[in-house]
Amino acid sequence: MFRELLELEAAFPDLGTPDSPTRRVGLEPQSQLAKHEHLRPMLSLGNAFNDEELRAWEERLLRIAGSEVRESGYTAELKIDGTAVALTYEDRLFVMGATRGNGNIGEDVTVNLRTIRDVPLRLDESAPAGRMEIRGEVYFPFDRFEKMNAERARAGDAVFANPRNAAAGSLRQLDPAITASRPLRFYGYSVAAPDGEELPFGTQSDLLAALVEWGVPVAPNRRRCPTLAEVESWAHEIEHDVRPALNFAIDGAVVKVDSLRLQEELGVVGGREPRWAIARKFAPDIAETILEKIGINVGRTGALNPYAVLRPVEIGGVTVKLATLHNEDLIRDKDLREGDWVQVKRAGDVIPQIIASVPEKRESDLPRWEMPKECPACGTPVTREEDEAAAYCTNIACPGRQLEGLVHFTSRGAMDIRGLSYARIQQLVSKGLVRDAGDIYSLTRETLLKLEGYAAKGADALIAAIQASKSQPLSRLLHALGIRHVGSIAAQLLAQHFGTLDAIVAASPEEIVSVRGIGGTIANGVVAYFSDPAARILVRKLRTAGVNLTEPRAVAAGGPLSGMTVVLTGTLPTLTRAKATALIEAAGGRLTGSVSKSTSLVVAGEEAGSKLEKAKSLGVEIIDEATLLRRTQTAATSPS
Repeated sequence: MFRELLELEAAFPDLGTPDSPTRRVGLEPQSQLAKHEHLRPMLSLGNAFNDEELRAWEERLLRIAGSEVRESGYTAELKIDGTAVALTYEDRLFVMGATRGNGNIGEDVTVNLRTIRDVPLRLDESAPAGRMEIRGEVYFPFDRFEKMNAERARAGDAVFANPRNAAAGSLRQLDPAITASRPLRFYGYSVAAPDGEELPFGTQSDLLAALVEWGVPVAPNRRRCPTLAEVESWAHEIEHDVRPALNFAIDGAVVKVDSLRLQEELGVVGGREPRWAIARKFAPDIAETILEKIGINVGRTGALNPYAVLRPVEIGGVTVKLATLHNEDLIRDKDLREGDWVQVKRAGDVIPQIIASVPEKRESDLPRWEMPKECPACGTPVTREEDEAAAYCTNIACPGRQLEGLVHFTSRGAMDIRGLSYARIQQLVSKGLVRDAGDIYSLTRETLLKLEGYAAKGADALIAAIQASKSQPLSRLLHALGIRHVGSIAAQLLAQHFGTLDAIVAASPEEIVSVRGIGGTIANGVVAYFSDPAARILVRKLRTAGVNLTEPRAVAAGGPLSGMTVVLTGTLPTLTRAKATALIEAAGGRLTGSVSKSTSLVVAGEEAGSKLEKAKSLGVEIIDEATLLRRTQTAATSPS
């Protein structure tokens, strides 16, 4: 029947409709993801980690709305651990789909959402006409995730770390065929109408029932609970009995006041969290297994990062073999020893982490673990400063630092050499073609064509990308070098102050510290780096290759952020840190890495941490990406 439909649409193109099954796959890849503004904000949820916090939430509602809260009752739903999306329908026809983004503006992933068979291309006739958004969660079922990873492993491709990241990454692919090849699913949970328009139901439980009637899948195990006590009982049942048997990840439950009218009256806290809903978080899954070995990974800055090799154990539907250990102090504080039984959880249900050892299961007097005195990759003596948690290998040419350093050098936030993936860099290193960043600029088309996996088109594209990277400003190069303590902000401050790499190399610690925003730790790191003979050899290679070693001195005057000190924190929905920085500087703003009384503005994205809290405590103005874009628009559009 599908083939017959393809033939009919080919013969009679005018008969093709947007909701045809043939439109799910087959569109050309996109060049970039466009932005989309939601009908109404997609809000975040506050958290309750136990029954006491859940009751405190109800008490707050009772103080505001009185007995109406208990008269309304509650709906309790599974909190799917996936990626939130909004589906726009016009007269029941699916016309637009977007990610949550910053809650107001997301990314247009319509063509990718069309490939998910759970997403209805046309709603049932029982759905109202007009425009509305159906919100929900795209997720990866455990069994399909494991099957896909097994197939990728057999093919020699990199496997995905967890279902949540795999779902988010699959949804943001520029080529819809890639999304279509990954078995994503969808559950809906809410409906938004344009301001002033009413929905055809009065309660959240009726809304969920309507979604099912319209043809939208809704997560199982939902329940309308007349009392909070029933919510608590249901949550315990889900956490301990239902969750282990589910074929998809959940990290809690969502509890909502059932009455939609009362939801509107209760409103939103701080423009971010609805008062009428809360996430009842579950304890992360915990398992016990044996810590077989403590290994060491040498990072790009020379930091010796310990990690745990575990006897494979399943946690939350995912097999865990490795876990982070952070640093030597953590291992000592938790008294972790090779051969110990340990308790392991998935932090945030994603990153495996050892909670503690289980000393009563220790079979013998196992020796305490000690950080190696010499780098396991090159034998250089390891150093550790008193005020730092990490130990370091100081050898810039250490082979353990080589691969991660090259990956960082070519990354989008550094020299931005497209086409040099992790696997490609591994290949070049293993063939002895690239030992440091300078060797990248010696690669030729002929050399690449001799390697497996390179055709003429790919080789030409990579050589062009390498050549284009030579014009990156000095600030990008400084960041790319991976100098200890020098991130993107410090690199910009140094480049703007000194102007040339030669001036930075020749600068004393006192001269570097005099740069506003640069402290002694960074200054010492810069001087130590360029004092190393390997670093000086690398600089000579880069100079010979024609890499730009200067920073443009142009400064925006009179822009909308002129004279303002700005701090970026968290992950912005559409802008990379480099692009956000460029916008701020083009508008006359000056970027710094920490919040203080002199900070004018903080641009906050998702997962913003201590900087956001400090900004709140100091009364510093906080804006999101959408506001930043509006404010800097005048800088982008004003005539020169």
